[in-house]
Amino acid sequence: MTMPMSDPNAWATAMNNLGMPPIGMTGQPLMPDFDPNLGMMAGITPMNPMMPGLSMVPAPLSQDIPVIKEIIHCKSCTLFPPNPNLPPPATRERPPGCKTVFVGGLPENATEQLIMEVFGQCGDITAIRKSKKNFCHIRFAEEFTVDKALFLSGYRIRLGSSTDKKDTGRLHVDFAQARDDLYEWECRQRMLAREERHRRKMEEDRLRPPSPPPIVHYSEHECSQLGDKIKDDGKFAEAVRVLLTWLERGEVNRRNANNFYSMIQSSNSHIRRLMSEKSQHEKEMEEAKEKFKTALAGILAQFEQIVSVFQAASKQKAWDHFSKAQRKNLDMWRKQAEEIRNMHNEQLMGIRREEEMEMSDDDMEDAPDSKDSEDSGVSQAEALKEENDSLRCQLDAYRNEVELLKQEQGKNQPIRSEEDNTHSQQLSFLQQALQGMQKQLLKMREELKQREAELEKSLEDKQQLKNQVQNLKEGLQNLQNTHVMQVSETENTFLWIISTFLHVHPFGASIEYICSYLQRLDTKINPSEVEALLSRLPCTFRQELTGVGASLEKRWNFCGFQGIKST
Repeated sequence: MTMPMSDPNAWATAMNNLGMPPIGMTGQPLMPDFDPNLGMMAGITPMNPMMPGLSMVPAPLSQDIPVIKEIIHCKSCTLFPPNPNLPPPATRERPPGCKTVFVGGLPENATEQLIMEVFGQCGDITAIRKSKKNFCHIRFAEEFTVDKALFLSGYRIRLGSSTDKKDTGRLHVDFAQARDDLYEWECRQRMLAREERHRRKMEEDRLRPPSPPPIVHYSEHECSQLGDKIKDDGKFAEAVRVLLTWLERGEVNRRNANNFYSMIQSSNSHIRRLMSEKSQHEKEMEEAKEKFKTALAGILAQFEQIVSVFQAASKQKAWDHFSKAQRKNLDMWRKQAEEIRNMHNEQLMGIRREEEMEMSDDDMEDAPDSKDSEDSGVSQAEALKEENDSLRCQLDAYRNEVELLKQEQGKNQPIRSEEDNTHSQQLSFLQQALQGMQKQLLKMREELKQREAELEKSLEDKQQLKNQVQNLKEGLQNLQNTHVMQVSETENTFLWIISTFLHVHPFGASIEYICSYLQRLDTKINPSEVEALLSRLPCTFRQELTGVGASLEKRWNFCGFQGIKST
């Protein structure tokens, strides 16, 4: 900031003390050999004279670094700096976009010309609103000039050399809240937001994938190409999308209805291919399920082996040789292995239950050969029916095309040209194709009749096999009943004898003791059979462990009367 001075040397000294090159009215340096390191107080870093907006007032300085203010001489007044030992003047919080300052403590005889002379050197002033009292508001053109005006806060001003009280005052400069400043700041923020949104939109448009090409309208050429694409499995999805768009647009009329019917029929012919793909995927899924079930069964078998190892280690012969910490770890490992084994077993049983639910009672009773033959016969018959329907639909499509060609040939009959020859050739080709399709249709009907006859014969065989299986089941049931009756009489005799024997042994008896008693009656008695018999009746016989340490013994007790008492 250049300022009129009555004493250029004093101005140069003040600027030199601030660490800035003194500049005169013409913009030339007053001290060509200026050294910013000279004239500075110890411990103060010299300021950069090339900072933008610096002239009379430096950029915002740190509050910790004291700034030496010198006397400023203006044309009609003199500014005396405040006491450097006093604290800096207090200021309010800076409003956003502030360009207006409040100036208080002006002399009573101050005029707008004096205010312009003092503060005009800070920057361009757009408006001055002076009150009748000793204050005013000054609005600058730029925001950074407000900091320069705040630098003059605390200065004592004197008009000329007068010592009258009306010609002196102490300046107080502070931020002022102005609606114009806030409005301009909000406008600038909205403009920046618009620019940011525009930039983001341009970036999104640049990164957005290209839109799909528009679907062409119906024409004879496009229709012929689309008919070939529909028959191609690789291009079927795209072709059906185009056909759907044409139908939704309403481009079907009486002239091209047959063409649309042919394309729809070609689309319908893909149902069989999709069903075959579905069956193939279902077959792969069943194979994967079977593979998973087999792997799960193998894992479960290994878990059973691991659990058996822990059970063998828990027996008395091996358990006594382990330490207390080892027993604790073995017990914990055994419980974890059993929990995992049970979880896998439940999962495998759930898979088997699902498979059993899917199977019907008829499928379980049917013999394998009859079931396979029946399924194969039904599937072949259904395939023949589907193929017969598709051939009939294709035959209708060819007839429609032949009728359409006939109509076009009749309309264009006066004009005989190369188109008539092509139409006649197409008509002959279509007639040949029609004859071939008719022959193929007759052949397929004959095969269908043969398959139906074979299916009836297989159904009769199936009924005969059912009857044979039912007879075998009845015979097997009779044999089992007779065997059970014989076995049950023997078991009842043994149960009476064992109950009487244990009743007179209130502390129980071991299985060897019981068998030694029974072997006097029948030498063929096996201890494992007797133990299995007793295990089947938990309400009558109960097994208990007696003894301590190596003298542990399993004894069977008679508890039939306890059950009667509890009831």
